[in-house]
Amino acid sequence: MTQTNNSKLGHDEPVLEDTKAIHSSVTIDTSLPYEPMFKVFGYIILAIAVALSAFQIWQGITSTISATYFRPVHLCWVLVLIFLHYPLISNRYSKLYLPGRVFDLALCGLALFAAYRMSIFDYNDIDHLLYGLKMPDLVAGSALIVLLMEGCRRTVGWVMVLIAVLFLSYSALGDILPSAIATKGYSLQELIQFQIYSANGIFGSALGIAATTVFIFVLFGAFLEVTGAGKFFIDLSFSIAGKYRGGPAKAAVLASAGLGSISGSAIANTVTTGSVTIPMMKKLGYKPEQAAGIEAAASTGGQIMPPIMGAGAFVMAQFTGVPYSEIMLASIAPAILYFFCTLLYVHLMACKLNLKAVSRTEAVISVMKHGAHHLIPLGLITALLMMAYSPLLVGVAGCAAILVTAALRKHSRIGLTKFIQGMKNGALMALPISVACGAAGIIVGVVGQTGIGLQFTQFVMEFSGGYMLVALGLISIVALILGMGLPVTAAYIVLAVMAVPMLGDFGLPLLTAHLIIFWLSQTSNVTPPIALAAFAAAGVANANPMKSSVEAFKLAGGLFIIPIMMAYTDLVSPEASALEFGFAIAQTAAIILALAISIEGYLLRPLSNMERIVALMMAPLILFNPFGAGFVGILVILGLIMVQWKTRDLVERR
Repeated sequence: MTQTNNSKLGHDEPVLEDTKAIHSSVTIDTSLPYEPMFKVFGYIILAIAVALSAFQIWQGITSTISATYFRPVHLCWVLVLIFLHYPLISNRYSKLYLPGRVFDLALCGLALFAAYRMSIFDYNDIDHLLYGLKMPDLVAGSALIVLLMEGCRRTVGWVMVLIAVLFLSYSALGDILPSAIATKGYSLQELIQFQIYSANGIFGSALGIAATTVFIFVLFGAFLEVTGAGKFFIDLSFSIAGKYRGGPAKAAVLASAGLGSISGSAIANTVTTGSVTIPMMKKLGYKPEQAAGIEAAASTGGQIMPPIMGAGAFVMAQFTGVPYSEIMLASIAPAILYFFCTLLYVHLMACKLNLKAVSRTEAVISVMKHGAHHLIPLGLITALLMMAYSPLLVGVAGCAAILVTAALRKHSRIGLTKFIQGMKNGALMALPISVACGAAGIIVGVVGQTGIGLQFTQFVMEFSGGYMLVALGLISIVALILGMGLPVTAAYIVLAVMAVPMLGDFGLPLLTAHLIIFWLSQTSNVTPPIALAAFAAAGVANANPMKSSVEAFKLAGGLFIIPIMMAYTDLVSPEASALEFGFAIAQTAAIILALAISIEGYLLRPLSNMERIVALMMAPLILFNPFGAGFVGILVILGLIMVQWKTRDLVERR
């Protein structure tokens, strides 16, 4: 994780005693316009953010407030913080800064009004269903939707807003649309009742997970960062992989797997680890675009690596009713195969470029002596999740554990300033997730209210001609389009409610279908033309963004291969025998290897054109396994490896 220099963005930041850790780059000059106001808003943001984190921890421990009232309070609190932290006019030297700030405060007041009306609303009284909402409640509900859209615009971007508005418009104007897509037109009263004063819209399960489990684990990640655990994982990765050919690149993959599995943010992970790994990769001989692509692909994989896997995995547990521990277990093998794919490409690239190993790396034992205590919280949360404890309580325990274990060693012990920094950072990092999940709730609600999901399923089934591979290709395209403007979690939620029923029609189990959608929703981070993680890495590497995204797309090929293998094999099937599961792993690894060497043209030595063609032809044979002949393709790939090995030896003797 990384903290953006928000002063450059115009965000109001706090100033504390001993502020170098929080606000070293800003010097307050009271002679400049609005500087005193900027300073005051900074303190207000600090207080509200820390209070939000404290409130979330208290609710996580006690569960005093029921979900019906807690979710609106959480969302309104988040909106207030967004309007203060992301000002309408970001340039505080502009003449419009003061009017913009007045407008921001007005929005905060409106959010507080909405929170008050929802906190006193009597959900047990059915009068609002029989006679309609009272005018103050109708105004509060309408205002909250508008505020949510503005909060999304400021944190997530216009695309999320436009999609949510499009779905709301469909719900309101569906009766005037062509008959093929027409639906009942709902009045404003009906829309507000469904979206605001029920658990089917904004305050549905998506926001419920974001407001509880996801927030706590984001806070856990923030504490890991301020205690120095992030640096420990990077150092450990370099000590393990740095001494091998292409070591910094392989270390980047390992570090991103470790940090990304905790942070759940591909972009944050890219910037954090990339600031260390990308310069080292460039120094070793990788092109800037290659270094950026490696880091982006590796960081994206962090979101599919247990134990945390980002916010989407917790939403999946809620959607499927499957215990999170089972989702973790099912995800381990696919995640390892993904990083095998990325490491394989990294190794082949290093061989083709004839890169050498780093001459000197710190010993693993030395790194472990310095920071092994940082592994205790990770071990704790993994064990508790596997024991099927509530993820929310596990997150709270993890936050406590990281603070306690950090206090065991002097160099990682944190004081009050860094503790407050962690509380503040956790709250601020959770803002986009909460509003994105709230907006996604609108879409989920409209799908359920209008039945458009069934129409989407029928369209894809007809267009695919009943072929699952074609249907998966169509879903991949939709996932890519959604991912261009939506956060990964929001893209997963929208795609899940639309596409999972269709995958079920092909006979796939519920968890398998959700895992496929979850993986495909990650693809926008590395797929041109909008590859967010790759673009972030290109900024760090000073590389061409589009070329970096092409490299990332190639390195992250597992995001496309492995979901297909989930559909066609027993890779994630809980009912598979050990033999079936082992064969599925062998199939997937063989396909990854076949595609990698045919694309790169290198294995143990450069491949001939015939060898590349043979490797490429084996991929569909292994995938579809006609008449059980998939093992033949695996044997051919193994034979190709042996031929390469013997030929390499002959070349070396010559």
